[in-house]
Amino acid sequence: MIDFNNLGMYRENNRIEAKRALGGLPKSIWETYSAFCNTLGGIILLGVIERSDKSFEAVDLPDPDELISEFWALVNDPKKVSANILSPDDVYHLDLDGKDIVVINVPRAEKKYRPVYIDGSVANTYRRSGEGDYKCTPDEYRAMVVEASDETEEMSKLVDYLTDHPSGGRSSDFEEFLDRDRSFVRELISEMHEKQIIEAVGTDINRKYRLKR
Repeated sequence: MIDFNNLGMYRENNRIEAKRALGGLPKSIWETYSAFCNTLGGIILLGVIERSDKSFEAVDLPDPDELISEFWALVNDPKKVSANILSPDDVYHLDLDGKDIVVINVPRAEKKYRPVYIDGSVANTYRRSGEGDYKCTPDEYRAMVVEASDETEEMSKLVDYLTDHPSGGRSSDFEEFLDRDRSFVRELISEMHEKQIIEAVGTDINRKYRLKR
């Protein structure tokens, strides 16, 4: 994607993000990781700044290997990110005319991992738009889950149903509404609960499910 011999010709866009990182691993890297995973993928460059004309310039990281080690430790921590979708070849240190930078190639996440969120909460789900990373609204998060699901049509119908019935519904209501059997609806409820789209209210025969608030 990038000709590193001509780094200055590039600008930040929906698939390239530059971070100075001279003070350590930037906290904002995780928002960009989530955003790239959930959108089109992209490249994060550590040790790279934007000049006044927005072009890139390497600034030379003092300890790139330490940054890489810290990054791997955190990306493998489920409390930090919901899924590590990277291979060892996706993160590496590069010497550009004597200046060290770190390159992180983030692919778009497979359907089974999307949406990718950070800090243990689906409220911290991001998408990439232009040069920025934007936090998703609850509706945007739900839409991403539905899009990534193998049961997209039924899940979308159930989200619409619960939008119209904010107090929630029982599994038997869902069976009737979707015209599907109990086994299918139970699996659908389980998936939506796991993805934090819905929440259970009440117990046993009085249990209902509503959109997570």
